[in-house]
Amino acid sequence: MLQNKRMFGISTLFAAFVLIAALLVSQVGFGPASAQAQDTTGVTTPGTVTVVGEGSVSIEPDIANTTIGVEVVQPSVQDAVSEARELMDEVIAALQEAGVAEEDLQTTGFNIWAERNFGGPMPMDSEGSVDGNSEQVRYHVSNNVQVTIRDLENIEGVLDAAIQAGANNIYGVTFSLSDPTSIESEARQSAVENARTKAEELAELTGTTVGGVVSISEVVGQGGGYFGGNFAQASRDGLGGGGAGPIAPGQLKMTMQLQITYELQSAE
Repeated sequence: MLQNKRMFGISTLFAAFVLIAALLVSQVGFGPASAQAQDTTGVTTPGTVTVVGEGSVSIEPDIANTTIGVEVVQPSVQDAVSEARELMDEVIAALQEAGVAEEDLQTTGFNIWAERNFGGPMPMDSEGSVDGNSEQVRYHVSNNVQVTIRDLENIEGVLDAAIQAGANNIYGVTFSLSDPTSIESEARQSAVENARTKAEELAELTGTTVGGVVSISEVVGQGGGYFGGNFAQASRDGLGGGGAGPIAPGQLKMTMQLQITYELQSAE
């Protein structure tokens, strides 16, 4: 009876071993059949190439932007504010009379700051000694307005009108387009063509060909935007009461950059 039990246990153990071996063979596989199955189910990721294409278009600006301001210095802050307000009112009226629309005027800064003990005689007390508790103060008040000039032939006239009305700060003249949409599209088209040319050159060097586009994105702040625009600046010290000098709009260059990734295919 004991012998029969032993034979039964050995048979059961052998059967279990055979079952485990069969399972391993089915998982791992041997010979050409398994290799063929692996080749059939394998997935190959295509190669890619990424380039940055750049397109530029030369344009003539149609608007100018400048910041015009007044600055007043008075020993009283109330007097300084009052005088600055009156001057700016006169400047804005002169700008509108020179052809600038009300919607093209926007206040961009109003500042008050105190200049203390600015180099004059030190205050004295009743005994003729320097009064350490007193100080001389002058208050500076500035008011600036951003101006959009749409008639480029009248830039000098607009600036002259502002100066004659009391403006004593002009912070730059820059040129741009009122609606750059169509120019941006033209520059993008040029950037796409430039990117394709670069990708094809790289593909040729590596013995491949360029396929479809995998991804595309616009490069922002790395070379895009306006270039080559004229810039003029005048300050209170440089005006000299003679009005604005000659200002030429010249030309601008709109540049757009696109990063494009293409699929690479084997050359046949």
